[in-house]
Amino acid sequence: MKRVLITGGSGFLGSHLCDYFVKRDYHVICMDNLSTGDIRNIEHLLPMRNFEFHHHDVTKFVHVPGKLDYILHFASPASPIDYLKMPIQTMKVGSLGTHNLLGLALAKGARILVASTSEVYGDPLVHPQNEEYWGNVNPVGPRGVYDEAKRFMEAITMAYHTFHKVETRIVRIFNTYGPRMRLNDGRALPAFMSQALKGKDITVFGDGSQTRSFCYVSDLVEGIYRLLMSDYPMPVNVGNPIEITIKEFAEEIVQLTNSRSKITYLDLPADDPKVRQPDISKANDILGWQPLVNRSEGLKITLDYFKSLPEFKS
Repeated sequence: MKRVLITGGSGFLGSHLCDYFVKRDYHVICMDNLSTGDIRNIEHLLPMRNFEFHHHDVTKFVHVPGKLDYILHFASPASPIDYLKMPIQTMKVGSLGTHNLLGLALAKGARILVASTSEVYGDPLVHPQNEEYWGNVNPVGPRGVYDEAKRFMEAITMAYHTFHKVETRIVRIFNTYGPRMRLNDGRALPAFMSQALKGKDITVFGDGSQTRSFCYVSDLVEGIYRLLMSDYPMPVNVGNPIEITIKEFAEEIVQLTNSRSKITYLDLPADDPKVRQPDISKANDILGWQPLVNRSEGLKITLDYFKSLPEFKS
């Protein structure tokens, strides 16, 4: 049985990855310090013989007994609310945490995939964003702790690949949504759905003309798996290239929820990207991957999940 370590495994993306690998008969070691993850996301896996949970902070020395075939490094605060609240921890998990896991991969002879982000492109001057674009990032702005942590992660990962010959993969993740997103994580989709379900005003930052491209979580997980199993060591964008303005997205949520919520506008936060759209040519050509779940279908599934939460049960 192949063994895989998934850090950040009780978070939104990490828990879906745990599900994916458990169903494919891997032995899954989920590691998380629960700073932003939730044990409820993996409770259904705890009784399974091919699953184990380690409560650990990867910025400290990481020890996993026995062989390891794969490591997926998804431990990091990922929403603005989280990384603005935990700026130093965000930097540490991207630097010290990545260093520790690359060292573990080297010691175990394991292949490692690290979770980077579209935020490495910053507020981009190239649209859509392809992997050859180096980005437009403010390193000392409020978002710099996250952006630069991920940029360092990519750099040290490539250093281990070139110097130590570690098998490495780098995925650049664009906006992803689906069940198990946290209501209070500050991102547009859970915020809009929560506000709409409660009949509150939906708050849009700026004039709503900024764009995002939303990928359903099952599509993203499939892309990550294909990248892990490929022989391509350079960064690859994985996301849905269908672009929508935040204002249009808010209107879509109001219509989906049959809400009477009105849209109100607040000042745009510093360095907030004006556009975000992945060029997925590499994912298509190298991995044979493209997203399959359309937004209307994915949003309905996600809405049903939110409506099932205690906050919205009547």
